[in-house]
Amino acid sequence: MSVDLVARLDDKLRAKRESFDKIPVVDIAPLLDGSNKQAVAKQIRWALSNTGFMYVRNHGIPQEFVDSVFDVSRRFFDLPMPQKMELHVSKSDVALRGYIEPFGENTDPSKTKDLKECFDIGPERSTLEGPFFGSNQWPATLPEFSELTYAYHQKMVILSKTLLKGIALSLDLQETHFEKLMRNPISIQRLLHYPPQGGYVGENIIGIGAHTDYGNLTILAQDDVGGLQVMNRDGDWVEGTPIHGTFVINIGDLIQRLTNDVYLANMHRVVNTTGRERYSIPFFIDADFDAIIEPLASCVTDGNPRRYKPVTCGQHKFGRFAVSYAHLAKA
Repeated sequence: MSVDLVARLDDKLRAKRESFDKIPVVDIAPLLDGSNKQAVAKQIRWALSNTGFMYVRNHGIPQEFVDSVFDVSRRFFDLPMPQKMELHVSKSDVALRGYIEPFGENTDPSKTKDLKECFDIGPERSTLEGPFFGSNQWPATLPEFSELTYAYHQKMVILSKTLLKGIALSLDLQETHFEKLMRNPISIQRLLHYPPQGGYVGENIIGIGAHTDYGNLTILAQDDVGGLQVMNRDGDWVEGTPIHGTFVINIGDLIQRLTNDVYLANMHRVVNTTGRERYSIPFFIDADFDAIIEPLASCVTDGNPRRYKPVTCGQHKFGRFAVSYAHLAKA
């Protein structure tokens, strides 16, 4: 291997290789089939109050289908740059649908430029309705792309609502608690490609800078390359090693607000120094644009006083995007 392709990590980018008992694997089959929802809810509570992350298995999504979406994602990112730029996210205005080039979105712009390229879709609309709601853009040269990625989006919507039932039960709420906040929820299906990095790698340019997710819940499909790093409560970065047949689940800012910091929206980032192309497929589900998120009464105590004022989901999420996207900053 050429010396230039060997990564030399800055010490701040090193992650511990340690047991992932701290990020548990939760079998959610008893939640899906209803045979033991409370047992799954108990495991969810431990995971989200201690790590903010968990792997889930027996989630009901066939691996062959996930693999087919990875395949069409790779083929999209292999297209010539001019073809991808024809679908640039700026052409969708505030709907935020389409292609984002390397360094086009930066999640920690004060410190890091993100070496990744993305493609985003969401609930299909015939016209622009406002932030996060509009028409998807599709590559004309990959006719199967729209069918596969949108089908994946729809399956993730269903799975995420099931997981949120488990989260509601874990908080001693009715399992339908989130339904009233999610009649027309914001959702984003993202495809990601991370080129490998070689030479000296510092915090100024990595796959994606340290951040918390903005909304309710994220469902991440990883390939086998690795690169995800999660910060634990001690402030150490821990590798989120891929586990075949699982999704990585983490909560976002809105669930942390809802639980008044009882549940943790954890910092995470991607550092790809494997020498291989990395692909991932994250799905983000939030609440309705005008849904009001504020701490649950059961999560406010003398020992844990109220930490957050009410915020609407859409305003919070769009505000986070506005500092990450160049075309929104210029608007």
